Amino acid sequence: MASPQISIVIPVYNEESIVEQAAAELTAGLDQRGWDYEIIFAENGSRDRTQEILERMTKANKRLRWFHSERPNYGVALKLGIQMAKGELVICDEIDLCDLVFYDAAVPPLLRGEADLIVGSKAARGASDQRPIVRRLATRMHNGLLRAALGFKGTDTHGLKAFRRERLMPVIERCVVDMDVFASEFVVRAWREKLDVREIPIQLHEKRQPSIHLFKRVPNVLKNVARLVYVIRVRGE
Repeated sequence: MASPQISIVIPVYNEESIVEQAAAELTAGLDQRGWDYEIIFAENGSRDRTQEILERMTKANKRLRWFHSERPNYGVALKLGIQMAKGELVICDEIDLCDLVFYDAAVPPLLRGEADLIVGSKAARGASDQRPIVRRLATRMHNGLLRAALGFKGTDTHGLKAFRRERLMPVIERCVVDMDVFASEFVVRAWREKLDVREIPIQLHEKRQPSIHLFKRVPNVLKNVARLVYVIRVRGE
């Protein structure tokens, strides 16, 4: 397939229960819009039937691609998926979101060159975040830490993002951390480099519980944020 206009990158980990239906709904919505697209499933470390399902899906639909990373690592998988993307625009999505309302709001201004990166914010004015209160508080604390330690000016870093590949690939290549904090580093670096970063409030309604428990993620998040502060503030990279 020739290079599409839009590449959608979706990390997946043990998603056998929802990946096929979510992909079918997403492709149906994209086809209705008449968009030229590809979807890259960045599978990482799954131990259920996710790989088998992805293989079947990609054989049936040439707009779908997937790859396997042995270790569960959201950041590594997302970064590699972005590097593999062929589209003029790249959308980073989550398999439990696949929010076409965000696509409709983000794609037109990017195509017109009116922004470099658009972030779907769970915390911006006008957003609706239906997650449990503990997870909402964790998001606010994480982004508050990024603002205090790195001068981040936005309200959210993790989740839905859309960007012009040519403008943001140099930022992607400079990112040094992985796991969940890769997504934060990407957005923070774009802000710090004075790119045109905008936020869109989203209506967040997840389709399932997180695949990794919140409190199991905290040590890695803190370690990676500390590393990021050292790299940016101390080493000036």
